[in-house]
Amino acid sequence: MNKTLMAKMVPILVAVLACGVVLGWFFGSNGEGLKERVPGEDRVGGEAAAAGGPAAWDGKLVKGSGTPASLQGVWPRFRGPKGDNICIDPTPLAKSWPAGGPKALWKTDVGEGFAGATIWKGRVFLLDYDREGKADALRCLSLADGQEIWRYTYSSKVKRNHGMSRTIPTVSDKYVISLGPKCQVVCVDTETGELRWQLNLVREFNTEVPPWYAGQCPLVDGDRLILGTGGDALVVAVDYATGKVLWKSPNPGRWQMTHSSIATAEFKDRKAYVYCGSGGVAAVAAEDGSILWQTRDWKISIANIATPLPVGDGRIFLSGGYDAGSMMLQAKDVGGKLVAEQLFRLKAAVFGATQQTPIFYQNHIFGVRPDGQLVCLDLSGKVVWASGAKNKFGSGPFLMAQGMIYVMDDNGTLTLAEASTAGYTQLARAKVLEGPDAWGPMALADGRLIARDVNKMVCLDVAAH
Repeated sequence: MNKTLMAKMVPILVAVLACGVVLGWFFGSNGEGLKERVPGEDRVGGEAAAAGGPAAWDGKLVKGSGTPASLQGVWPRFRGPKGDNICIDPTPLAKSWPAGGPKALWKTDVGEGFAGATIWKGRVFLLDYDREGKADALRCLSLADGQEIWRYTYSSKVKRNHGMSRTIPTVSDKYVISLGPKCQVVCVDTETGELRWQLNLVREFNTEVPPWYAGQCPLVDGDRLILGTGGDALVVAVDYATGKVLWKSPNPGRWQMTHSSIATAEFKDRKAYVYCGSGGVAAVAAEDGSILWQTRDWKISIANIATPLPVGDGRIFLSGGYDAGSMMLQAKDVGGKLVAEQLFRLKAAVFGATQQTPIFYQNHIFGVRPDGQLVCLDLSGKVVWASGAKNKFGSGPFLMAQGMIYVMDDNGTLTLAEASTAGYTQLARAKVLEGPDAWGPMALADGRLIARDVNKMVCLDVAAH
């Protein structure tokens, strides 16, 4: 055989031998050693999420130089003290601002994201993301100057995905509880930051980490933590002090977690938790987690974010983005069983909520619809007024206090307007953040408004002086 022919044959012989080795190994071992693709490995979180991650994980507590402010006001959870996004703090608030806007008492860097803050007696709490350390960072700051009092971190590998943080912790005198982007729940001591317990929802309940990571804010109701887990249970109740599971709701449809948080409501004198899962919306009994009613009439396949809004008489107002529009449901007794019936549905052009949950106030619904206008609806779904094409706010947050509404736009401009059913009346407007994406829900206590954009958090003095 000449050298030229040999040179051509060598690569072919090598390939044949390689195939023979692979086939011999496979059939000789019956395929043993091959790793089958596990369902869920291609979703957010990859292998760690599919496997459930660790039952417990290492955390690190670092003390800072900050000290709490001598203040007693609270904004203890997502949407404030009563979960309605209305401030009840008695500190008098300014009804107008100087030309430069309200004074910034302090400003601090935060990790890329949209996570809002809570306030508890001179402290500010934030579930941040430490990109360099690849860790969730539950931070306690001084309301006085923004200096860090303590920081509790734990490993959580998160990729940039339209921000890296988006949930708000809940806080009391004893504990701070947070839900991280990978569905890791942590409870620490409010004063010291020391770990009390932790819970991995993926491992414990087969929760699927939602696209763009978890957006649900934990709800503490009395001595219980209420979470919409999806997977093995639709909703679970956990002992607030120990992390012990108290009850689990059935989940026959295997609905999964969405970005929506849980609302508290009453139906026929029974306290309930209302949750938008991936397959619809349901109300579960507060005492034992049994399903009171559920419906698939409200289902958003992309980014179900807004929280259900109870408006009295067994009615729940639901709203969403991505052309979902909005819907009013009413729970009725039909043959001794609660059934949720649709009262009306509105197209997105009339009203929807891309990111921020509307506010129920003076028997009306206030919110920012997808075209950016602030809108007031009556309870029949009729638009009472809209702020107009010159007053648009994008996907920014809003809250109410003392008959006024604070509304942030995407780029960090804050507007103060009357919270009135009579019409839109602007009181003040100022640029308070650089932007972009000033989407994090705001918090207000002691005349101090906490707001953020994608990289900065600011504390504004909005008190009357």
